[in-house]
Amino acid sequence: MIKQILSNKSTRLFLVLSGFFIANAMIAEFIGVKIFSLEDTVGIERLNLPLFGSNFSFHLTAGVLLWPVVFIMTDIINEYYGTRGVKFLSYLTVLLITYAFMMFSGAIHLKPSEYFTIGNGIDNANNAFKGIFGQGLWIIIGSMVAFLIGQILDVLVFHRIKKVTGEKRIWLRATGSTLISQLVDSFVVLFIAFYIGRRIQEGQGDAWTLKQILVTGTGNYIYKFIVAVVLTPVIYFIHGIIERYLGHDLAKEMKDAAMKD
Repeated sequence: MIKQILSNKSTRLFLVLSGFFIANAMIAEFIGVKIFSLEDTVGIERLNLPLFGSNFSFHLTAGVLLWPVVFIMTDIINEYYGTRGVKFLSYLTVLLITYAFMMFSGAIHLKPSEYFTIGNGIDNANNAFKGIFGQGLWIIIGSMVAFLIGQILDVLVFHRIKKVTGEKRIWLRATGSTLISQLVDSFVVLFIAFYIGRRIQEGQGDAWTLKQILVTGTGNYIYKFIVAVVLTPVIYFIHGIIERYLGHDLAKEMKDAAMKD
């Protein structure tokens, strides 16, 4: 049975794309707890531009390193497996991330042994573990809601553009759908997690103002916008590999079927 499954090129490709898609989404979710300064990281002076009545610099969640890749993978899967393929993977990813955080919560409540150390100058290893893996409930909710909204938007825009342009202009439907979906995603997650969530759930720190949401969300989106454009050649490169792997006839059959979903 397994030989029959793995011998099918379209099935094998779906498994590879699915694994990469889910892995990137989960890693992005887990590292997203860290906020970093882009300017400090690359060694340049902070912008400090006036925006929404505040100084704007690139303070980004670490998850932005991978989310553009996730949405590009969405477009590639959408191209060959249609909306059903993307929705199936999106719902599965949400379930797996939810499961992972449930396991993190269980691990946090385990009593630490005196042998539990992390090193690197960290005195209280258990507090460090709780701080990293114990992300607030509303951060999880915000991330998942933003992810699903972004995925649905990406799929809709992708197919609308493809119906107009046909097989041509891969860059337009892939990059265009990503830019629109990321615009919504960048602000929804912050609004739910830090504006709404921190006003409902205690012990999560001070609630953000709308100004903070707008400034941070703008920085996240500008970064995602630039990365999405820069990665456009990568989309063509991956498409070329897939087309050669599937063969012209099978690839065309799959893309035609994907548009009918």
